[in-house]
Amino acid sequence: MDLTLSDEQRLLRESADRFVSETYTADHRRKVANDPLGFSADIWKQFADLGWLALPIAEAHGGLGGGAVEVGILMEAFGRGLVSEPYLSTVVIGVSLISECGTEAQKRALLPDIADGSLYLAFAHSERQARFDLADIRTTAKKTSDGWQLDGHKTAVLDGNAANQIIVSARVDDGSGKPGKLCLFLMPKGARGLALRDFPRLGGGRACNLELSGVQLLADALLGNGNDALPAIEAVIDRAMAALSAEAVGIMQTLLDQTLEYTKIRKQFGRPLSANQVIRHRLADMAMQCDEARSMALRAALMADAEPIARSRAASGAKAKIGKCARFVAEQSVQLHGAMGVTEELDIGSYFKRLLAFDTLFGGSAHHYRRHAALGGRAVQA
Repeated sequence: MDLTLSDEQRLLRESADRFVSETYTADHRRKVANDPLGFSADIWKQFADLGWLALPIAEAHGGLGGGAVEVGILMEAFGRGLVSEPYLSTVVIGVSLISECGTEAQKRALLPDIADGSLYLAFAHSERQARFDLADIRTTAKKTSDGWQLDGHKTAVLDGNAANQIIVSARVDDGSGKPGKLCLFLMPKGARGLALRDFPRLGGGRACNLELSGVQLLADALLGNGNDALPAIEAVIDRAMAALSAEAVGIMQTLLDQTLEYTKIRKQFGRPLSANQVIRHRLADMAMQCDEARSMALRAALMADAEPIARSRAASGAKAKIGKCARFVAEQSVQLHGAMGVTEELDIGSYFKRLLAFDTLFGGSAHHYRRHAALGGRAVQA
């Protein structure tokens, strides 16, 4: 298999690395941390001008038709800069859900607005009792005379505070007393009956919890034709985990690079730290973990459009393996920097926190080891 990047992919990587290195300075990150949005709206517009928001959108809807590998290239660069813009929630997840579930009219109405940067999306799916089980949804949607009524709660909605539209998952109550089909609804942020409480996320950005008490939506708020959305949700979350894996690789590589540079200039007993063999061994172990993580992230991206079991095993395998690799690299980086590693003078602590958030988002390593094993059993039975 030829894993060499194409000319277009190389240009994307070079432009993304250059933009991130020039824009996402320590001063910029401190400024954005105090922004109520949790990111810069001006930089989001620059993303649109660069074509990054249109990257995974189909050409038929004004996009560039890029795939998971191209998104992974961009996300790895974002990891290097600790980018907090809502690319994951709006572009990776939002665009995928609309593309998978939306009607043609909904795609024509929504996707161009995402591409030009005027529409922010969020996906409200997780609930307190679910514990990463994508099928465990208790939020309900009842059909009314003029639309739908939603009741329930959602937790940890990424970038929900900034979203113009929130895609909400709910089970349709058909009056039978049994759990109904899982469907998706487009809910405007200011909908009556919606209570939103936002909070800062570990490692940058913001998220929110939602309480839905008799939220009234019009009939056209239903995303798609009312088919069961669970298979599409599983596919989209697998793609999101592939993108997050690439972002984690960018963070890990940055920690390795900064630690290597620090051990070259930091002297102890008259010689650089990097002159000690035990330090070299640690750096070599960190480099190996970065390479292993990069391979798993690339595999998840390449399998993003495979049949469901193979796709999900690749995504869970990457999430589980990279979670452990990332923890090792982050801990070694902090330790080799000594007390400086946890001060605000260096960015090491910020990168560490972002990796901790990565390990928890959509399930930690233990959860995905179990999912990977269970899917393996299903593949054998098939």
